[in-house]
Amino acid sequence: MKKIGFIGLGIMGAAMADHLMDAGYELSVYNRTRSKADALVTRGAKYCESPGLCARGQDAVITIVGYPKDVEEIYLSADGILANLDVGAYTADMTTSSPALAERIYAEAKKRGIHALDAPVTGGDMGARNATLNILVGGDEDAFNAMRPIFAAMGKNIVYEGSAGAGQKTKAANQIAIAGALAGACEAFAYARAAGLDVEKVYTSISGGAAASFQMSNMLRMALNGNFDPGFMIKHFVKDMTIGAETSKEYGVDLPVLEQVLREARAIEERGGGTDGTQSLLKYYE
Repeated sequence: MKKIGFIGLGIMGAAMADHLMDAGYELSVYNRTRSKADALVTRGAKYCESPGLCARGQDAVITIVGYPKDVEEIYLSADGILANLDVGAYTADMTTSSPALAERIYAEAKKRGIHALDAPVTGGDMGARNATLNILVGGDEDAFNAMRPIFAAMGKNIVYEGSAGAGQKTKAANQIAIAGALAGACEAFAYARAAGLDVEKVYTSISGGAAASFQMSNMLRMALNGNFDPGFMIKHFVKDMTIGAETSKEYGVDLPVLEQVLREARAIEERGGGTDGTQSLLKYYE
């Protein structure tokens, strides 16, 4: 596979597409805000005017867009990706989206002779920039093996999770774990401040011990520095946690910590903080 259509050039997508060009793939690109494609076009990518046109004639299409409704529109509309891909082509949706939607896309693609994977990622903007993303893949294993060299240009830990939707379910588990770890770190420092402690001394004392976590050493550290710039936006975290909360009910699992953190993040979003980074959860306690 050499010709790839890439749809979605946001904080992560632009860097991921750049790595594919570095690896020698021929890229056609689409983004709703065309200016976000300028750097890639300057490098030699072809800009397409719609998702359908971006899919036409490609060996594979990769998507990383905002919300499940966006995924549904670009894949399943009358002039979308599946309607334009050739028989035998591949597609991988790397958006964090609904497992049920991933299964629908897989089934529709199969009818058309197209190989569809759900392949959400973890690692944030840093992982996208450094090509060190974790890529969680659901679908047919032979399709996963065919797409693996493409994934390897963007990530390091590439795992076949199982049948269609398994990638999205694994990503939901990841976000559930993050929710508890991030909220716990924020609560610890809300407590430290309320108790009149020196926050920096507390951070030095606990950030390297049993309380250590990525959320503590990265996201909480940024928040304590007053840096709320997004590597991953609160509004997208709300979307991800909502998927986890809704599907957990389908699976008969009670997740009270996730539900609480989701309420907190929604409160921040409602106050206008939806485009801040997830570390802004600390503001909820302030």
